[in-house]
Amino acid sequence: MQDALDFAYHHRAKTARPGPVLCGAGGTLKWYDLEEPGLPVSPEIRDLARTATMRLAATQPAHHGFAITHRCGISFHFLLINLWLGNNELWQAVHYLDTGFNDFAPFPPAYPATGAPRPTFCVWELGIVAHEALAWQRLLFSARSPAAFNLWQADTFHGPV
Repeated sequence: MQDALDFAYHHRAKTARPGPVLCGAGGTLKWYDLEEPGLPVSPEIRDLARTATMRLAATQPAHHGFAITHRCGISFHFLLINLWLGNNELWQAVHYLDTGFNDFAPFPPAYPATGAPRPTFCVWELGIVAHEALAWQRLLFSARSPAAFNLWQADTFHGPV
Protein backbone atom coordinates (compact mmCIF):
# COMPACT_ATOMS: atom_id res chain seq x y z
CA MET A 1 0.00 0.00 0.00
CA GLN A 2 2.99 2.29 0.39
CA ASP A 3 3.07 2.91 -3.39
CA ALA A 4 -0.44 4.40 -3.23
CA LEU A 5 0.43 6.92 -0.53
CA ASP A 6 3.27 9.41 -0.85
CA PHE A 7 4.62 9.94 2.65
CA ALA A 8 6.19 13.23 1.53
CA TYR A 9 2.70 14.62 0.77
CA HIS A 10 1.48 17.29 3.21
CA HIS A 11 -2.28 17.56 3.28
CA ARG A 12 -3.93 20.91 3.95
CA ALA A 13 -7.44 22.06 4.64
CA LYS A 14 -9.58 23.82 2.05
CA THR A 15 -12.87 25.64 2.41
CA ALA A 16 -16.10 25.10 0.50
CA ARG A 17 -18.05 28.31 -0.07
CA PRO A 18 -21.50 28.33 -1.64
CA GLY A 19 -22.28 31.00 -4.20
CA PRO A 20 -25.34 32.23 -6.06
CA VAL A 21 -27.48 29.51 -7.60
CA LEU A 22 -27.55 29.30 -11.41
CA CYS A 23 -31.02 28.95 -12.91
CA GLY A 24 -31.77 28.46 -16.57
CA ALA A 25 -32.66 25.99 -19.32
CA GLY A 26 -35.23 24.38 -17.02
CA GLY A 27 -32.76 23.55 -14.27
CA THR A 28 -30.97 24.74 -11.19
CA LEU A 29 -27.31 24.38 -10.23
CA LYS A 30 -26.03 25.18 -6.77
CA TRP A 31 -22.61 26.83 -6.89
CA TYR A 32 -19.49 26.18 -4.83
CA ASP A 33 -15.99 27.62 -4.74
CA LEU A 34 -13.37 25.32 -3.23
CA GLU A 35 -10.21 27.09 -2.14
CA GLU A 36 -7.23 27.17 0.17
CA PRO A 37 -6.89 29.87 2.82
CA GLY A 38 -5.31 32.90 1.16
CA LEU A 39 -5.95 31.56 -2.37
CA PRO A 40 -9.60 32.31 -3.14
CA VAL A 41 -11.27 31.71 -6.47
CA SER A 42 -11.13 35.15 -8.09
CA PRO A 43 -14.29 36.88 -9.34
CA GLU A 44 -12.88 36.74 -12.90
CA ILE A 45 -12.33 32.97 -12.73
CA ARG A 46 -15.76 32.47 -11.16
CA ASP A 47 -17.36 34.46 -13.99
CA LEU A 48 -15.54 32.35 -16.60
CA ALA A 49 -16.64 29.18 -14.82
CA ARG A 50 -20.26 30.30 -14.60
CA THR A 51 -20.29 31.25 -18.29
CA ALA A 52 -18.81 27.86 -19.26
CA THR A 53 -21.39 26.13 -17.05
CA MET A 54 -24.29 27.99 -18.64
CA ARG A 55 -22.96 27.13 -22.13
CA LEU A 56 -22.95 23.44 -21.24
CA ALA A 57 -26.31 23.62 -19.44
CA ALA A 58 -27.93 25.11 -22.54
CA THR A 59 -27.09 21.89 -24.44
CA GLN A 60 -28.58 19.57 -21.81
CA PRO A 61 -32.16 18.61 -20.96
CA ALA A 62 -33.67 20.05 -17.78
CA HIS A 63 -31.18 19.49 -15.02
CA HIS A 64 -30.58 20.05 -11.34
CA GLY A 65 -27.29 19.66 -9.57
CA PHE A 66 -24.24 21.56 -8.41
CA ALA A 67 -21.04 22.99 -9.80
CA ILE A 68 -17.66 23.30 -8.09
CA THR A 69 -14.89 25.67 -9.09
CA HIS A 70 -11.85 24.13 -7.41
CA ARG A 71 -8.73 26.23 -7.21
CA CYS A 72 -5.74 23.89 -7.24
CA GLY A 73 -2.66 25.96 -6.45
CA ILE A 74 -1.72 29.25 -8.06
CA SER A 75 -3.14 29.04 -11.58
CA PHE A 76 -4.92 25.71 -12.13
CA HIS A 77 -8.70 25.40 -11.64
CA PHE A 78 -11.10 22.52 -12.12
CA LEU A 79 -14.74 23.14 -12.99
CA LEU A 80 -16.88 20.15 -11.99
CA ILE A 81 -20.44 20.30 -13.30
CA ASN A 82 -22.53 17.65 -11.54
CA LEU A 83 -26.05 16.85 -12.71
CA TRP A 84 -28.66 14.61 -11.10
CA LEU A 85 -29.98 12.51 -13.98
CA GLY A 86 -32.12 9.40 -13.96
CA ASN A 87 -33.54 10.71 -10.66
CA ASN A 88 -30.71 9.36 -8.50
CA GLU A 89 -27.55 9.28 -10.62
CA LEU A 90 -24.80 11.88 -10.40
CA TRP A 91 -23.31 12.64 -13.83
CA GLN A 92 -20.29 14.87 -14.21
CA ALA A 93 -18.56 17.04 -16.80
CA VAL A 94 -14.99 18.06 -15.92
CA HIS A 95 -13.39 21.21 -17.32
CA TYR A 96 -10.16 22.98 -16.44
CA LEU A 97 -8.39 26.31 -16.74
CA ASP A 98 -4.63 26.74 -16.54
CA THR A 99 -2.00 29.39 -17.18
CA GLY A 100 -2.24 30.69 -20.72
CA PHE A 101 -5.87 29.62 -21.18
CA ASN A 102 -8.58 32.24 -21.54
CA ASP A 103 -11.52 29.89 -21.01
CA PHE A 104 -12.37 26.56 -19.40
CA ALA A 105 -11.85 23.52 -21.63
CA PRO A 106 -13.04 19.91 -21.29
CA PHE A 107 -10.55 17.89 -19.26
CA PRO A 108 -9.21 14.92 -21.22
CA PRO A 109 -9.95 11.46 -19.80
CA ALA A 110 -7.11 10.11 -17.71
CA TYR A 111 -7.19 6.66 -19.30
CA PRO A 112 -8.51 5.22 -22.54
CA ALA A 113 -11.74 3.27 -22.30
CA THR A 114 -10.10 0.10 -20.99
CA GLY A 115 -12.07 -0.29 -17.80
CA ALA A 116 -9.06 0.83 -15.75
CA PRO A 117 -9.73 3.06 -12.73
CA ARG A 118 -9.83 6.77 -13.39
CA PRO A 119 -10.20 9.79 -11.14
CA THR A 120 -13.56 11.02 -9.94
CA PHE A 121 -13.41 13.35 -6.92
CA CYS A 122 -10.59 14.35 -4.60
CA VAL A 123 -10.99 14.26 -0.84
CA TRP A 124 -11.87 17.99 -0.68
CA GLU A 125 -14.55 17.74 -3.39
CA LEU A 126 -16.05 14.72 -1.63
CA GLY A 127 -17.03 16.93 1.32
CA ILE A 128 -19.32 18.89 -0.99
CA VAL A 129 -20.48 15.76 -2.83
CA ALA A 130 -21.43 14.05 0.46
CA HIS A 131 -23.52 17.05 1.53
CA GLU A 132 -25.20 17.31 -1.88
CA ALA A 133 -25.99 13.58 -2.02
CA LEU A 134 -27.84 13.81 1.30
CA ALA A 135 -29.61 17.01 0.27
CA TRP A 136 -30.76 15.35 -2.98
CA GLN A 137 -32.00 12.29 -1.08
CA ARG A 138 -34.06 14.54 1.19
CA LEU A 139 -35.68 16.03 -1.93
CA LEU A 140 -36.30 12.56 -3.41
CA PHE A 141 -38.01 11.42 -0.18
CA SER A 142 -40.15 14.59 -0.09
CA ALA A 143 -43.43 15.33 -1.86
CA ARG A 144 -41.25 17.29 -4.35
CA SER A 145 -43.42 20.34 -3.92
CA PRO A 146 -42.19 23.84 -4.74
CA ALA A 147 -41.48 24.29 -1.01
CA ALA A 148 -39.40 21.08 -0.91
CA PHE A 149 -37.51 22.18 -4.01
CA ASN A 150 -36.80 25.57 -2.39
CA LEU A 151 -35.48 23.78 0.70
CA TRP A 152 -33.14 21.70 -1.49
CA GLN A 153 -31.93 24.80 -3.30
CA ALA A 154 -31.18 26.59 -0.02
CA ASP A 155 -29.45 23.54 1.52
CA THR A 156 -25.78 24.28 0.82
CA PHE A 157 -22.52 23.44 2.54
CA HIS A 158 -20.06 26.00 3.85
CA GLY A 159 -17.01 25.01 5.79
CA PRO A 160 -13.70 23.22 5.94
CA VAL A 161 -13.13 20.06 3.95
